[in-house]
Amino acid sequence: MPKYWFNPSIAHQNFCRSDPLEFGIMPSWESLLTFSVASLILIAIPGPSVLFVIGRSLARGRRSGLLSVLGNELGSLLPMTAVAFGVGSIVAQSILLFTIVKIVGASYLIYLGIQAIRHRRDHSGGTNATEQRPPSGWVTLRQGFIVGATNPKTIVFFVAALPQFVDFHAGNVATQMMVLGLAFTVIAFVCDSIWAVLAGAAREWFASSDKRLESVRAAGGVMMVGLGGSLALTGNQA
Repeated sequence: MPKYWFNPSIAHQNFCRSDPLEFGIMPSWESLLTFSVASLILIAIPGPSVLFVIGRSLARGRRSGLLSVLGNELGSLLPMTAVAFGVGSIVAQSILLFTIVKIVGASYLIYLGIQAIRHRRDHSGGTNATEQRPPSGWVTLRQGFIVGATNPKTIVFFVAALPQFVDFHAGNVATQMMVLGLAFTVIAFVCDSIWAVLAGAAREWFASSDKRLESVRAAGGVMMVGLGGSLALTGNQA
C-alpha cells in the first residue's frame, strides 16, 4: 500500500512543494496496480460520468453514448494534466475558480438535458421525423469533451488521489501523475463504454414504440438536468 494512501496532510504538503517537475520515471508497479484497483472499484460505482453516458445513450442511442464516453474521457485529460502541473490544486482550493468551473460544467449538462427533452419526438415517426437532425459524431464528441473537462468532481478526485500514489522522493512527479491519470482514464473508458452499450441496447427495445422512445429520451434528458443540478451544488471539498 503506498505510503501516501489516505494521508491527505502528507500528500498535500509534498504536492505543493516548489521543486521543479521532472520527467522520465514511472510510478512503481505497486502504486500503479493499487491505484488501478482502487480506480476500478470507484468507477464501477455509478457516478456523474455514468449517469451522463446513460442519459446520452437513452436520448440519442448507443453510437452517441460511445462517442460521449470517448469525448468525456479525453476531456478528463485536461484536469488531469492541470493537476500534474499543480494548476488543479489551485483550482480546487480557490472558491472563485472552482465555482466558475462548476457552474460552466453544470450549466452545459443542464443545457444538453433540456435539448434532449425538447427534441424527444424527433425522428420518432410522423410529421416530426425531419424537424431536427441528430448531432454529428464530431458534435457529440465535442459535447462529451466539454463535460469531461469541466466536471468539478474530476478535478477534486485527481487533486486528492494522485499525490497519494506518487513517490515524491523519486522526483518526476508530473510523469508519475500523468501515468496514473492515464490508467484511470483507460479504466473509465472501458467501464463507461459498457454502460453506454447496455443503455443503448435498452433504448433499442424502447424504439419499437414511438411513445416509449419519447419517454426514454425524456428520461435521458431529465437525468442530465438532474446531474447538472447536482454538480452545481457540489462543494470544493467533495
